[in-house]
Amino acid sequence: MEKRKIFIGDLRIGENERAAINEILDSGRISEGKKVKEFEEEWAKFIGTQYAIAVSSGTAALISGLEALKHHAGIKAREGSRIITTPVTYIATSNAIVLTRFKPVYVDINPETFSIEPEKISELLEKESEKEYSGILPVHLMGYPCEMDAINKIAKKYNLFVFEDSAQAHGSLYKGKKCGSLGLLADFSFYIAHNIQAGELGAVTTNDYEIIRLIKKIKANGRMCDCKICTRNTVGCPKIKAYKGDDDFDPRFTHDMLGYNFKTMEFQAAIAIEQLKKAEWIMKRRQENVKFLNDALKKYENILQLPRFSKDVSYLGYPLVIRKNAKITRKELRRKLEENGIETRPLFGCIPTQQPSFSYLKKEYENKLPNAELIGKNAFYIGCHQYLSEQDLQYTASVFNQILK
Repeated sequence: MEKRKIFIGDLRIGENERAAINEILDSGRISEGKKVKEFEEEWAKFIGTQYAIAVSSGTAALISGLEALKHHAGIKAREGSRIITTPVTYIATSNAIVLTRFKPVYVDINPETFSIEPEKISELLEKESEKEYSGILPVHLMGYPCEMDAINKIAKKYNLFVFEDSAQAHGSLYKGKKCGSLGLLADFSFYIAHNIQAGELGAVTTNDYEIIRLIKKIKANGRMCDCKICTRNTVGCPKIKAYKGDDDFDPRFTHDMLGYNFKTMEFQAAIAIEQLKKAEWIMKRRQENVKFLNDALKKYENILQLPRFSKDVSYLGYPLVIRKNAKITRKELRRKLEENGIETRPLFGCIPTQQPSFSYLKKEYENKLPNAELIGKNAFYIGCHQYLSEQDLQYTASVFNQILK
């Protein structure tokens, strides 16, 4: 079979996306405006929450969400307290915890769904009842939903918040509800490699308006304005109407808390709106591709752990794990796939023991996270995106046959 190039993901800009971008260019406003507002409303509706707020990236969503919890009067989230999370995910999750001055604490994962184990969370909290914990931050990695009923039950018992990292789970369902609607709040990323693609764009979803109000301020360098009325002018601003001072008060340039510049652009929101219209098709096509590849590679299950198939999962990629006694290493298999035009990615490393930036935790966690370390060394993924043709899938299967026969 003639050599092909099979990418992890693909982006195709259609006429609708081009028309939306041109509309923004003609409007004269490229920073947050009506497209961002429309996206926020549509994304909240899609996920099933009352609110969504757009930010500049998934990492910004994590950081602004955690910062909001520190300022929320009704939430126990003291700076320096501990947040339980997964050791196997993209580094942004742990980075956000550390950068907002919390302490990440890791428990092991389920090696088939790469999700944090609720039983391990319970064991940890029972053993460390004297330490201060503020929350649980599970990650729906590769689109696989975590066991949210069990996690929420534990959180309620110990008075902890639950912040879902749903960056990779656009449309995934847990017992009929969308990931991102199951905790106090959730973050999403619309990075170019994700299922709903917009470039650099993120969002936070929640049913708690105080979180949204705080993020409006945090993402704009902590400015007092949280109403969006006075982003262009101050006519009608309730804060100005209520202000009793004699000075020339402007809430757009008065800051009552520390914050970041996490505002986004109209362009990304416009692309995301058009992508969202195709969400069900994207999810279905990815599921069909996972099923095709599972059927084609089933004969190699003694070498590879194939992804668990479910119609509730919106697959980010096609994850594979090299089994313990396999005669081929991940490095060798990835190299051979790449040589044949099939793009691959390692499925992240176990953060406290395999990521250099967290090496200060290595001694504390070494040999305590066996599943995470196994996955960190042996798991990788290839593309299952919606633009793969049947010929692409057949080619992918033929390359695996050539390598593993």
